[in-house]
Amino acid sequence: MKKYMKLLSVLSLAIMIISCKKEDFNGLSDLRPAVPVTVTNAIDFRPEPTVSTSISGGGAIQIILAIPSGSGRTIKEITRIAASTTYTKIQGTAGLYNAAAIPVNATTYTFNTTLAEYVVKGPGVIPTVSATVGTELANRFYFMLTLDDNSVVISQAVRVLVRN
Repeated sequence: MKKYMKLLSVLSLAIMIISCKKEDFNGLSDLRPAVPVTVTNAIDFRPEPTVSTSISGGGAIQIILAIPSGSGRTIKEITRIAASTTYTKIQGTAGLYNAAAIPVNATTYTFNTTLAEYVVKGPGVIPTVSATVGTELANRFYFMLTLDDNSVVISQAVRVLVRN
């Protein structure tokens, strides 16, 4: 009788394992959007894309976002822009770097700002241009893009390295 119970238990366990639905997500992988957003002017990946600014060059910050032209999609608008240390700021509506939607209707968008504007708009930033050469700005830039099919993609954080 014990032998049959053991066999029945093993058989039941095997049936449960086989009948379980397999998921593609294993908990250790990143979930990537169907249409990826890249920063085409990144100078490095630390691990996020990093762009640079020059204090002696006026502090201009430029971030060029792009989606693959072969994706069949275009960027309808940049819905939100945040400067923060975490993604949570871009998911809300308060304290955004730019809360107004920016129409794009293309596969690329060039975001331009300055260190001076960053100091004023970047939440939690000390209101002086105290950027130190060779360091990154405290807050990273996050972009919420709405594509032409109304799907929403949030970019990776974009770091800004300060150069002289």
